[in-house]
Amino acid sequence: MRKTERYPVKGGNALWQIYKTVPFVKVLKNFIVIQIARYTPIIALKNWLYRRFLKMEVGEQSAVALMVMVDIMFPERISIGRNSIIGYNTTILAHEYLIEEYRLGDVIIGDEVMIGANSTILPGVTIGEQAVVSAGTLVHKDVPAGAFVGGNPMKLIYTREEMDKRKLMSNTDDI
Repeated sequence: MRKTERYPVKGGNALWQIYKTVPFVKVLKNFIVIQIARYTPIIALKNWLYRRFLKMEVGEQSAVALMVMVDIMFPERISIGRNSIIGYNTTILAHEYLIEEYRLGDVIIGDEVMIGANSTILPGVTIGEQAVVSAGTLVHKDVPAGAFVGGNPMKLIYTREEMDKRKLMSNTDDI
């Protein structure tokens, strides 16, 4: 199970009651900043917007590609490590609004992580350092450091040890 906090709601579904859980002004401000960042081709500016206005942790030399959609309600619960790449059109969620409850969870992306295009990362997930997430993956559970994962639902393709062995083999092929 992902690491999320659960908050039950009464009456209408949790999303219908959104402004009881997060202020409208915060959502509006986040929406504007996120839309500017999604279309900004200047990575340093994008990272500055995320840090300054959304209170996200974004490590040095990390690159968030065009059209990435970070959580609009709780972006401050997203942390991206140093020298990581978040691929085109990826969605990073720190919340889930369900019928009878909503859930919040931190998303922690380690150092030197590579996330392929069109992936979705769910709340409460940790992606370990030097992990690789293939394009189009639904990240619904933690990813071990150095692992290569992919698919929907996500599956482990190679462990860190297998990845290290593959890199070693490809380096000897060059000799």
